[in-house]
Amino acid sequence: MNFTSIDVQQLAILLEDENSEIQFIDVREPEEANTTFLSGFKLLPLSQSQQWMNQITNDFNCELETIVLCHHGMRSAQMCQWLVSQGFTHVKNVSGGIDAYSVSIDNTISRY
Repeated sequence: MNFTSIDVQQLAILLEDENSEIQFIDVREPEEANTTFLSGFKLLPLSQSQQWMNQITNDFNCELETIVLCHHGMRSAQMCQWLVSQGFTHVKNVSGGIDAYSVSIDNTISRY
């Protein structure tokens, strides 16, 4: 495992910095994203990886900080491991996922 984890408080700080060159990836399903979504994240459903995996290094910079989010942090951890295997060097998993974000940071975000 060559990635680190951040908590939702750290994520909130990163999302506030509009000048940062951080890439945000959400690996939840489209139905989940329709329920609630964090602005700035690009949706790459893990279940649809065959559709986007060959483009990942074209669509994202392997050397930029890359933050990965899911519902609770499990699927995003899988994605982080895969990104590292593809040569990404600054990958971070959001512990607790969007659920923890809705509880601790922004209770206007729907829980499911």
